[in-house]
Amino acid sequence: MTNLKKKILIIDPDNNDRDSLLTFLQDNEYHVDTGYGLADAIKNITAKHYHCVIMAVELPEMKGYEAVSIIKKIDSEIKVIMTTRKNTKQLEAKVREQDIFFYFIKSFGKEELKLAINNAFNK
Repeated sequence: MTNLKKKILIIDPDNNDRDSLLTFLQDNEYHVDTGYGLADAIKNITAKHYHCVIMAVELPEMKGYEAVSIIKKIDSEIKVIMTTRKNTKQLEAKVREQDIFFYFIKSFGKEELKLAINNAFNK
């Protein structure tokens, strides 16, 4: 399967983070759609099949980790990668309680994220 057949949805209200990740993934030949918040996630996941959603913890409507169950009700097979810029032990504990595939701290660099995405497609 070529990367272009592997569909990823990025949900992040931060335009710079979203655009940076979009460019990175497109440069790695993934098919990528983007959205701002949970409403965009629901609209996109309802309309198309995605292998993976990369979602920020901080969404306009609610915390991203609170949205995981909503997304999983639409597509139980989708792999969720949760991202954050600022991590705390309490936040990480809340995120990891959810049915997520990977927890990514944005300051760690995108190569670790790329590895997680590749692992998500191989599971």
